[in-house]
Amino acid sequence: MTDTPARLLQLLSLLQTPREWPGGELAERLSVSRRTVRRDVDRLRELGYPVQATLGADGGYRLVAGKAMPPLVLDDEEAVAIAVGLRAGAGHAVDGVEEASVRALAKLEQVLPSRLRHRVSSLQAATMPLVGPWRGDGATVDPHTLTVMASAVTGTERLRFDYRKGDGSESRRQVEPYRLVSTGRRWYLVAYDIEREDWRTFRVDRVESPFATGSRFAPRELPAQNAAEFVSRSLSRMQPELDLDVTFEAPADFVAARLAPAMGTPVALGEARCRVRARVTESLEGVAIRLALLDCEFAVASPVALTEYLAKLGGRLTRAAEPQPA
Repeated sequence: MTDTPARLLQLLSLLQTPREWPGGELAERLSVSRRTVRRDVDRLRELGYPVQATLGADGGYRLVAGKAMPPLVLDDEEAVAIAVGLRAGAGHAVDGVEEASVRALAKLEQVLPSRLRHRVSSLQAATMPLVGPWRGDGATVDPHTLTVMASAVTGTERLRFDYRKGDGSESRRQVEPYRLVSTGRRWYLVAYDIEREDWRTFRVDRVESPFATGSRFAPRELPAQNAAEFVSRSLSRMQPELDLDVTFEAPADFVAARLAPAMGTPVALGEARCRVRARVTESLEGVAIRLALLDCEFAVASPVALTEYLAKLGGRLTRAAEPQPA
């Protein structure tokens, strides 16, 4: 490749992949000599790109963090992926990232070719968030935590962090991160827990002080088709099964149109009365909210724990509706 600017852009694109490139491999990719690669690396450094070189038989080049962020070189697929991610980030529960996502998206879409803008719009229109019991409660996530984890996943580096379980207990974990999974309003990390010698799913909003150790690992085989399936199975095991028996003072078709299919099919007990009996996999809180939003009278025969929770919820809502002193 004799065109120096084009060669520099191709070299920069290669170096922006999070790995170390041996000089011989770069020379082969660019169809130039190792000496030309060294000169091109020096040119990139003069332009502000922090390229680090390591000596030895296994040495090479990699792009590292610098004092300022120089321009990035993106191919079509990367540009589309970033644009879609920024659109999603503008509405997702990453603490403080919505406004930044909108600003970055405006800058990116201003320079996107029309063919790529069309692809971004088409992809956005064809996707939807994951809904249902796994959607989550919208707990926010520190953007720094996500970026540290994403870098560790990409670089196959072991990760250390403090983790708070649902019961409040805390522990220090060292894991081999596999993938980050978003359900729309909650993030999960799928990783192999080294101390427990097993795969685990971690809620990212419960992670504190993540730290990439720099220790590399060979990725293990995930015991699932993909990370999303693994998270779904993990959450299914964590959710309790409730034997639901509820009578509604409303027609069966009215209830069926407003009740989630996973909560069973109403059976008519008359023109204005019906009953639902089903085994559901969802939290008491989730079932209670769904029932409260049906906009009709209902009575819970089982489970008893749901009746108790509804009583507490009703009392809380009643107190919230009382006039407050000025």
